[in-house]
Amino acid sequence: MNLIWQRFTLSHFPIKEYLNSSYLHRFLVGLLHSWRQGSVLIRWGDTIAAGLLSLVYALAPFASSALIGVLLFACVGFWLLLTLSDEPAPAQASLFTPIHLLVFLYWGIAAVATALSPVKKAALNDLLTLTLYLLLFVLCARVLRSARLRSWIITLYLHVSLIVSIYGMRQWYFGAPPLATWSDPESAFSKTTRVYSYLGNPNLLAGYLLPAVVLSLVAIFVWQSWFKKALALTMLIVNTACLIFTYSRGGWIGLVVAILTVMVLLFYWWSVQMPPFWRTWSLPIILGGLIGVLLLAIIFVEPVRLRFFSIFADRSDSSNNFRRNVWDAVFEMIRDRPIIGIGPGHNAFNKIYPLYQHPRYSALSAYSILLEVAVETGFVGLACFLWLIIVTFNTAFLQLRRLRESMNIEGFWLIGAFATLLGMLAHGTVDTVWFRPEVNTLWWLMVALIASYWTPLKQGQSPELNSPDPQPAAN
Repeated sequence: MNLIWQRFTLSHFPIKEYLNSSYLHRFLVGLLHSWRQGSVLIRWGDTIAAGLLSLVYALAPFASSALIGVLLFACVGFWLLLTLSDEPAPAQASLFTPIHLLVFLYWGIAAVATALSPVKKAALNDLLTLTLYLLLFVLCARVLRSARLRSWIITLYLHVSLIVSIYGMRQWYFGAPPLATWSDPESAFSKTTRVYSYLGNPNLLAGYLLPAVVLSLVAIFVWQSWFKKALALTMLIVNTACLIFTYSRGGWIGLVVAILTVMVLLFYWWSVQMPPFWRTWSLPIILGGLIGVLLLAIIFVEPVRLRFFSIFADRSDSSNNFRRNVWDAVFEMIRDRPIIGIGPGHNAFNKIYPLYQHPRYSALSAYSILLEVAVETGFVGLACFLWLIIVTFNTAFLQLRRLRESMNIEGFWLIGAFATLLGMLAHGTVDTVWFRPEVNTLWWLMVALIASYWTPLKQGQSPELNSPDPQPAAN
């Protein structure tokens, strides 16, 4: 059974053999290698790539989607230049992981869905957008293999998110007019301020801040000086407060899932060093305390109580009723094209959805990641997407286990990426912000962060922890 799981998750996938047998890889990689040897600029290729990525993550909350698209084009173009001038295989085999393989497989399925789409022109436009995001992942995975560049990009994002959160807290304190009808005007909650900061939408802001909350939490353990730890704690408090004041129910669900995941993984990280009592009771105490805080907030804070119980109000809540009507139409779309879908992107969705929509319930997407993937690429694409998620989580856990052997503090970033992805999936199950560039670029950054730690297991090597009592490594 263990062997089947390892094969399913590609734990022993022979990367070097695969690359050596790939005609495309052998033809493209190293094509301009001789030019690279004489180029002064390209020797700093990864640093320049990190600069381009920094522009993406620094400007994402403030810039238009068009500008972000231009920056993504620049990132993809520079990645292509780096790839063509790389060392030929197998020297660069470590840059290709099982996660890359499934990302490219998903792109291939999306391309087939585009070719078979009833609205090919609309689907082709969004296939290009999907390609930009997937190649952004490839460039991120390459750059983040450097611990220095990894630290820089994470730190940059955390500082930008702090600016976004501070402005959001200002809106909460002074008030902010809603830019759209996010709440039922007849409900008791309608007078409560929902912050949206620079992103213009509280649900989108919650999706953007979720990785910041998790990464600022683990940064407390990664950053060494007391000043940096205090900064990380400040980021954690401000980002968490701002996310809460979005009153995004999907964001709250994602936050709870992410924090619980962090608690479990931190317990796993330290469990080998704990005395027997704390090894048994620390996790129940922490989880019990967290649940207690949530219950107190629900009981004594009226806006939290109203938003919480609205989750279970079914169709009596206007937002729930809207989603239910959209989902009913989406299920009909999936029923009619279950195998390969209608093609990727919201343009294709906007062409097909009006044929199925219920009166007065127009929508730009399926309001759920899994339903959207099923609509766009059918059950074939959904199966590949779920396979990609499983392989990513399995890779994260195996590399976390490896880093725990030496108590390498880099493992905390893995914990953060793992928890963030799970939280974003929980949020995206009931919302559509995952497909917006501010959030989608962060999703692929987290996947790339996990891929950047990947090291292949040799045939016959067990993924089990080898050392029952690892000693901390000097950092």
